[in-house]
Amino acid sequence: MTAPIDTFARDRLPPPAMLPELLFELPGLRFPARLNCARDLLDRWVDGGQGHRLAVRGHGGLAWTYAELQAQANRIANVLVQDMGLVPGNRVLLRGANSPMLAACWFAVVKAGGIVVGTMPLLRARELATIVQKAQVTHALVDSRLAEEMDLALPNCPTLQRVCHFAGPTGGSGSGSGSASPSLEALAAARPASFATVDAAADDVCLMAFTSGTTGVPKAAMHFHRDVMAACACWPAHVLRASADDVFIGSPPLAFTFGLGGLLAFPLAIGACTVLVEKATPDALLPAIAQFKATVCFTAPTSYRAMAAQAKQHDLSSLRKCVSAGEALPAATRQLWKEATGIEIIDGIGSTELFHIFISADEAHARPGATGFVVPGYRAALLDDEGRELPQRSGRVGRLAIKGPTGCKYLDDPRQASYVQGGWNLTGDAYLQDADGQFVYQARTDDMIISGGYNIAGPEVESALLLHPAVAECGVIGRPDEARGMVVKAFVVLRPGHAGDAAMVSELQEFVKKTIAPYKYPREIAFRDSLPRTETGKLQRFRLREGS
Repeated sequence: MTAPIDTFARDRLPPPAMLPELLFELPGLRFPARLNCARDLLDRWVDGGQGHRLAVRGHGGLAWTYAELQAQANRIANVLVQDMGLVPGNRVLLRGANSPMLAACWFAVVKAGGIVVGTMPLLRARELATIVQKAQVTHALVDSRLAEEMDLALPNCPTLQRVCHFAGPTGGSGSGSGSASPSLEALAAARPASFATVDAAADDVCLMAFTSGTTGVPKAAMHFHRDVMAACACWPAHVLRASADDVFIGSPPLAFTFGLGGLLAFPLAIGACTVLVEKATPDALLPAIAQFKATVCFTAPTSYRAMAAQAKQHDLSSLRKCVSAGEALPAATRQLWKEATGIEIIDGIGSTELFHIFISADEAHARPGATGFVVPGYRAALLDDEGRELPQRSGRVGRLAIKGPTGCKYLDDPRQASYVQGGWNLTGDAYLQDADGQFVYQARTDDMIISGGYNIAGPEVESALLLHPAVAECGVIGRPDEARGMVVKAFVVLRPGHAGDAAMVSELQEFVKKTIAPYKYPREIAFRDSLPRTETGKLQRFRLREGS
C-alpha cells in the first residue's frame, strides 16, 4: 500500500525499462519500506527529546526550535487537509523566498502526503503556468509579495483549485493581490499543533524539482521520500562531515535541489541549525555569515568570486566549511577565496535529476581544476560515443555516467531515454579521470567546441580568462564558422576602470595564449555589462549562442 489517493505522479513515472539501476550497498542506504522523510528530518528530533534545539533562523530575529518548526508545519498541514482539501498525492506549488515559513510549508506538504513543487521566486506568469500545467498542480502556498505573477498565471492553470497566501520574511498582510481570503498564518493559528504524519511508502513521490533552465526547456525530476534520505546519507556524511553544532547558510533557493539539500535536508538530518535568508546576494551573504555566526556556507562559484574581494571587511571567523556546486569551480576562484579567507572550497558536481552531489573532494583532497572523487554510495564511469566504458584513470575525455541510490525519474518526458541509458544516468558533462582518480571537468557535452579539428572545452578558456585582473566574469561558446567548423567566442564583463576596446581584445587573446594551449584562445571577444544566468547562478550559454 502507498500513501497517494491521487496517483498522478506514480502513474507518470518512467516505465521500469527506462529507469536507472539503483545501488543501496552502503549500510546507511538500507531503508524500510515505509518512510516519510519529514518524520526522519523533523519529527524524530522532537520525539527523541531534542525539540529544544534550534532548527531554523531568519531575518528579524525569527528563530524556531525543532519543536516550534514541527508545530508550525503541523498547523499548516492541518490547513492543507482541512481547509484546502488536500489528499495524499496532490501537487502543491510553493512560491516564496527562503525563510523559516517556506521551510514550514515544505514540511507541511510532505507530512500531509502531498508532493512539493518548488518554484524560483523570479519566475513569471508564463513560466509558472508551464509548471502548473505539466505537474497538474492542485494547490499553491504563495508569499503575498509574489502573488501578482501567480494571479496572472491562474487563467492558464485549470487544475489549480486552491491558492493561499502567507506573509514574506519581512512581514506583510499575507493576503496578497487584494484578496479578502484569510492568510495562511491566520488559518494555521486556528488549527492544532499536532498532526499525524502520513505513513508513506519509501518510493512515494514527495518532490518534483524543475530544472533551472540552462537550456530554456525545463523538465520535472521526481524524487521519492527515500531519495531525500539517501542524499543525506552519502555526500554530507562522507565528504562534508558537518556536526549538530554547525550553522548552515547559503544562497541557493529551496526550489533548487542544491539549496533544498544544503540548506534544509542536510542540516536537519544531523540536528543542526540552518539560516534561511531571503536575500543572499554576495553583498548580503557576507554580513549574514557574520551576524548568524554561520559555520557552513553553500553558494555558487560566481558568488565566491564576488565575495572574495569583500571578505576581509567582514567577521568570517565562524566560517569553517564552504561548498560550491551548480557549475564548474574555476581554479582562479578557488585561489581567490582561499587567499581571502584561508578556507579551501569543497567543490562538487550534482544534478537535479540525482538530487545532489555525487562527485566531490573534501578540503584535504581538493585540487585546483579537479572536481574530486566519486562519493561513497555512487559509481561513476566515462563512456565513449558508442556507450563503452573508458579505462579508469586513462586521462581520456568521456561522457560522465553515474549510478547510485538516486536516479533520474522525469515526469512524463521523452528526454528520460536520453538521460538514462544502459542503467546509467548520463549527466551531460564531459570529464576525464586523471592518474590520481580525480574527475576533471571539461565541458557540458553540448558545449564542447570543435575548431579546426581540435576539441576545446569552453570552461577551460573561461578559467584562463578569469586569471586576468581585468576580467570580472566571462562565458565562452563555439560560434559556427564555415572555415573552421567553429570558432571560440568569449563574452567578457570587465571590472570597473577597464575599457572594452580593440586593445583589450588583443591583450586578453595574448594572455590566454600564454596561459593555455594557444589554439584554444578566443578568436572573437565581445564585451557585455552582464551575462545571462539562471536564478541559481548558472551561466545560460544557450542565450549567448542565440546572440552570437
